[in-house]
Amino acid sequence: MATVHQWTGLEARALRLALRLSVRAFAQQLGLAVATVSKWEGKLAGTEPRPDTQAILDTALGRADAAVHLRFETLLSEMASQVQTTSRGRVSAYCPRAWEYESWADDLDRVVVALSRQNFAFADNLLTRWLSRFEAPELDEKGLYLFARSTALLGDLKRDQGMVLGPLSAQHSYAGARAAFIQLDIPRRVAQLDLSLAVVTEMSGKLEIAARNYETLAVDDRLSRRDRARARLWVGTALSKDGQHDHATRVMQAATRDFEGLTEPDDWSVAHQKLALARRGAGDLSQALHFIDIARNSGTTDSPMQRVRLDTAHGHILLSDAATREDGLLVLDQAAKVAAQYGLVHQLRSIEGVRATGAGAAGPRQRRSGRNA
Repeated sequence: MATVHQWTGLEARALRLALRLSVRAFAQQLGLAVATVSKWEGKLAGTEPRPDTQAILDTALGRADAAVHLRFETLLSEMASQVQTTSRGRVSAYCPRAWEYESWADDLDRVVVALSRQNFAFADNLLTRWLSRFEAPELDEKGLYLFARSTALLGDLKRDQGMVLGPLSAQHSYAGARAAFIQLDIPRRVAQLDLSLAVVTEMSGKLEIAARNYETLAVDDRLSRRDRARARLWVGTALSKDGQHDHATRVMQAATRDFEGLTEPDDWSVAHQKLALARRGAGDLSQALHFIDIARNSGTTDSPMQRVRLDTAHGHILLSDAATREDGLLVLDQAAKVAAQYGLVHQLRSIEGVRATGAGAAGPRQRRSGRNA
């Protein structure tokens, strides 16, 4: 049920419309003058009823049934989304009410689930619903926190879609969210955004810079133990992409032990996937196959993104051996289909890159360690 902490003419009008009463009938039900209700209707959020009248409105809303409450919340949301132009011509957004904060927070939880399933259209719709309604400078502290979280999640969405740089990119959204969390003085969130920006740096090909940023964040006390372990793992990925496969392996193994100690099966699985690619880069295909098998048979999350990443890594390894080249192409084809289905542009580029570099040469430095794959 909806609760109004401070009534203005806006909420009063929404209640009247939800009750489906005329101005006169609404005034009679409340025991007030028609002129009073008319004043609310004219000034909306610009006027607040007296304390005794606030209590009358509380009672009217409390006695309403569930259907009226639903109409009230819907009407208030629609009215709140409308902007007002001041006499100076500046557009001013309506400040959210307590119930809107709750709805906003609920929608952000839904965004997290949608992103985990790569349902980008739904996630984008939920985020746009709130980010287009309010302006950060006009929000109070709670509203700014929700705005910052929304902007950070928009960055995650853009990153997963492969939109890394530019005015509508993950980098732009992350920078905006970081500035808001600095204003709110929440160091942990700022550090998490630093980590996200380091990922963007890596994705844009600036591997040395990304590795240095990850190294700094891996010992940053603002981050949780899990986030520090992830930063350490990503140091290894940047090193591996830069051709430093043996060094990368040692760093990744340290991160893998951290995830095991933290009981994080999904991160532990991802770490083995990264290890597999590092060993493939070093020409140790037996160990590469060993690690990719562990990654494919562990972890609890089976999102389209993770399936594509695992298949891309597996296909890359198979493509490195002439004996399994055709199998590798088939695995990459399947990964490309899933990536295209879910709009995973960055992953599609990676798959094409693997095909281009691996189809013509199978494992120039294969080393058989004698261990079981």
